[in-house]
Amino acid sequence: MLELPGRGRLQVRDFGVPAGPALVLLHGWTATADLNWFTSYAALGRGFRVVAFDVRGHGRGLRSRAFRLSDCADDAVAVADALGIDGFTAVGYSMGGAIAQLTWRRHPDRVEGLVLCATARRFAGASAGERMVFGGMLGLSVAARLTPPALRSQAVDAVIRRRGRPGIPGDFSDWAMDEVRRNDPAAVLQAGSAIGRFDSRPWIGGAAVPAAVVVSTEDHLVAPRSQLALARSIPGAEIFTVAGDHGVCVSDARAFVPALVAACTSVTARAFTRRAG
Repeated sequence: MLELPGRGRLQVRDFGVPAGPALVLLHGWTATADLNWFTSYAALGRGFRVVAFDVRGHGRGLRSRAFRLSDCADDAVAVADALGIDGFTAVGYSMGGAIAQLTWRRHPDRVEGLVLCATARRFAGASAGERMVFGGMLGLSVAARLTPPALRSQAVDAVIRRRGRPGIPGDFSDWAMDEVRRNDPAAVLQAGSAIGRFDSRPWIGGAAVPAAVVVSTEDHLVAPRSQLALARSIPGAEIFTVAGDHGVCVSDARAFVPALVAACTSVTARAFTRRAG
């Protein structure tokens, strides 16, 4: 447990190589850190210092009346501060990719690299799946402030059913649903609206840090062409491809985890060379 001044107490995973390059893992919408990254923890922990926590309104994350992606970005730096980490690579998946981009934009002196997975510069409207999931979130997020908790939970359940859950191995399915049920329904709906409004196209091209984009090539939620457009917008960004849908981090870990490790290794090596130069 960490006390973040002015923010609250937060449960954080901090493991791996203490003196290794630091990675701050930022998970996707409706997920938690463990649900998003549990298949990757062991492999990443062998070469990096790994920090993971649930973002606001998700799982055991901080609670607030309003959900803002910018607050999540600031939380990532506050966690790094509390752990004594100066520079780190922000590793984001889906919504976490938007948070990672904002973390660099708001704290360029702290973010040494970016690893962006199954994510984009803009989410709403690029594919049928994106329009279906994110297009109606604004109205739902407003309604969430005015409806009883039980109805909020029903609304979130409906969104998750429409979106579809990744292929969780059978032995983990009960645990996975317990993780999802920890979410704050109102915050999750607000987060969906925030993702739908996110647009880094005007500024992400200025990201002057080593970067890599892990593209899920069969993604029906965040269109692969949107993921590739993100990669091509960042000078020098490397592209790593994984044949899988949006939940490939869990549904096909044997394909995803090596690509993630390779992307993190590339980015942190280039960041080290940059510092040394």
